Amino acid sequence: MLLPADRLAGGRLTGAWIGVMTARTRRIDALLQEEISELITREVHDPRVGFLTVTSVETAPDLGQARVWVSVIGSDDEEAATLRALQHAMPFVRRRLGERLRLKRIPELTVRSDPTVERGTRLMHLIQQLEEGKQPEPPREDLPTPRPGRSPVMPAALGRGKRGPASRQRRKRPSDGR
Repeated sequence: MLLPADRLAGGRLTGAWIGVMTARTRRIDALLQEEISELITREVHDPRVGFLTVTSVETAPDLGQARVWVSVIGSDDEEAATLRALQHAMPFVRRRLGERLRLKRIPELTVRSDPTVERGTRLMHLIQQLEEGKQPEPPREDLPTPRPGRSPVMPAALGRGKRGPASRQRRKRPSDGR
């Protein structure tokens, strides 16, 4: 079973799944995103599903699992209800994908909330406050706060362990005495 790669602040995967992100996987992700969006819009008739956008799909290289990232417009309660309804509808969506697509294997679908739209809105609000000369609001606890000495782009966990950047460097072969 493949495990998700280390995440950046914001919850998104850094390199999709541990493994090679191939052109085929990217094409399948785009195809799944388009088809899932259409199925949710046209065939999922659950009143709990609010206004949403499928922002991306991230598939494991073996096509065993896929994360469906959605952005929901509405209150926190409406978002939670929509995510529950979507997760409940995913077996139906998966079955319909199997009928529509010519893939050997349709991945198991897991729905996740995509926080990037909310973070972008918060960033725009902070910029507006700074331009108006106001003191920005303190950050909420669910948003990441930059810490001195840490790169906001690369989490410390990526630099350690087998899969870190140091392991990707070419290793010298032991000399055979020649």
